[in-house]
This record gives sequence, structure tokens and C-alpha cells, in this order.
Amino acid sequence: MIEILNPTELARAREAGALVAGILQAMKSRSTVGTNLLEIDQWTKSMINGAAAQSCYVDYAPSFGRGPFGHYICTGVNDAVLHGRPHDYTLADGDLLTLDLAVAKNGIAADSAISFIVGSSQDPESAAMIDATERALSAGIAAARPGARIGDISHAIGTVLGKAGYPINTQFGGHGIGSTMHQDPHVPNAGRPGHGFKLRPGLLLALEPWIMADTAELVTDTDGWTLKSATGCRTAHSEHTIAITNSGAEILTLPTAGGGISA
Repeated sequence: MIEILNPTELARAREAGALVAGILQAMKSRSTVGTNLLEIDQWTKSMINGAAAQSCYVDYAPSFGRGPFGHYICTGVNDAVLHGRPHDYTLADGDLLTLDLAVAKNGIAADSAISFIVGSSQDPESAAMIDATERALSAGIAAARPGARIGDISHAIGTVLGKAGYPINTQFGGHGIGSTMHQDPHVPNAGRPGHGFKLRPGLLLALEPWIMADTAELVTDTDGWTLKSATGCRTAHSEHTIAITNSGAEILTLPTAGGGISA
């Protein structure tokens, strides 16, 4: 299903996007050395409930997961890149942490992810990976305009990641979003320009470049959910929900200058 939102729905999408961005920034500020991933999950739950919103994750049970996800935010540490299921782990200095969050409010969902290094240790290779995903995300957003095609976005993302020297996995990628979290069209992180669904105003997309340092192969953790690099290398992931407008792409999950909402 591919949804095209009307102006009223788009206004609700902006509200959902602002909420997701604010929660992510609040969780980033709280993700310090000594923080437990389960604490992050509970803080996220509290903020979602306090905003009268709904988690897109807690009851999520797709074919590629083992039962309902059961948590409110994805927390991927180091080699965990997608669908990171919160567990009893205490963050250490230098950990590369990815937080991925999807929330629905008033019937419309928004989805975003950030990667950052915990503590004062700043490993240059980890920082370079994060930077590559952020630059790829910016390139994908720049390519998202009315009349362009999904392949144009995928090509823009893949060009940045490929030039940075990272293998690209196209099994999981960006996606349509709206009244539900995951919709068509699929937006792989590499593709052919001029191919795929033609973009039109009112379409919402979640674009999410993600990489693993030295492999394109994923393995599933014993929790049945968390996807990790097959070699144990570090990973990074950046994501925004955007709306296609007459003038281009509007980023709905961009953090505010104030750094988000109060935790």
C-alpha cells in the first residue's frame, strides 16, 4: 500500500515527527556511560505515554521477527545495526549506539534513527561511519522531489556510501510511512536513477542509510530480533521521515534548536 496524505494528515505527520525527534534527542542526552538499555526503553515508554501517542514497536510482530518486539525503542550497540532489542546492557565509554524510534500520534506515524558515540572516547573510524550515513541521508533527501523516482533517492544514498568505501546491503532500507509504520515503496540504499515509483506531493518516506564497516552480511541475534554484522564489526544508522511537497522534501523529524522535549 502506498498512501498519499492530504493537508490535514500532513499536519498530523509534522506533529508525530516533532515528537519522535524530541524523544530521540532526550534519549541521546540520557545515554551516558553507565546507562542501561532497559532504562532508555522505560524512559521512552514514559515520554510516549505522556504525549498521548502510541508506540509502533511494542506490539510489532512481522515475519522477520520472533514474536512481538515488546519494547518501545530500538537500541543497537556497536555490531547491532537494525531492530536492536533493548536488553540488560550498561553502556561503556566509546560504545557506538544507535537509537531508532517510530511513534504514531493522531493516526499518523513518524520514524527516525540516530547513531552516536557514548562518553568521551571518540574512535575516528566510528565517527567516520556515522558521518557517512548522515551525508548519505542528506543526499537522499536532496534527491526527493516531485517527479523524481525512488531509484533517484537510492542512487544518491548508495553513491555516498560507496564512495566512502562501505559495503551496501539492500535487504533492509527505507520505506513508505503514514497510517502505519512500514508501507510501500521500499527504498533500498542503492539503486538505479530513473527507476521505481514516481514521487508526488503528500507521499511520506522514511529514508535510512545504514552500514557495517567491512561486510554487507547480517546475522540475527539469539533474541530473534537484533540484526548484527556477520563479522562483528561496528555499524551506524541514520534516518529521517520526510514529506514530498511541491517544492521538494520536508524533513519531519528534524530536531529543534532547543534539542527536543523535556524528559
